[in-house]
Amino acid sequence: MEPHYTYIIQSEKDQSYYIGSSKDPEKRLVKHNKPHKGYTARKQPWKLVYTEEYDSKTEAIKRENFIKNQKSSEFIESLIKNKGGSVD
Repeated sequence: MEPHYTYIIQSEKDQSYYIGSSKDPEKRLVKHNKPHKGYTARKQPWKLVYTEEYDSKTEAIKRENFIKNQKSSEFIESLIKNKGGSVD
């Protein structure tokens, strides 16, 4: 089974976060930074700051939704800090 990831990207424009899931977070980041319509288009450029690996797409989406439901930048920042998820 192919791994899937929950990822967090951060806007270099206003430091806001976006949480998503993908089988390839690096490739997904490229898409977020290309011209398009939608939430991430307004806040480009983005950088990948955190990833978690899961065995299935379902698990990655569950985790994505859990993080989103926290509605807390403090929660997100603690994840990034405590996991050392930065890929700069």
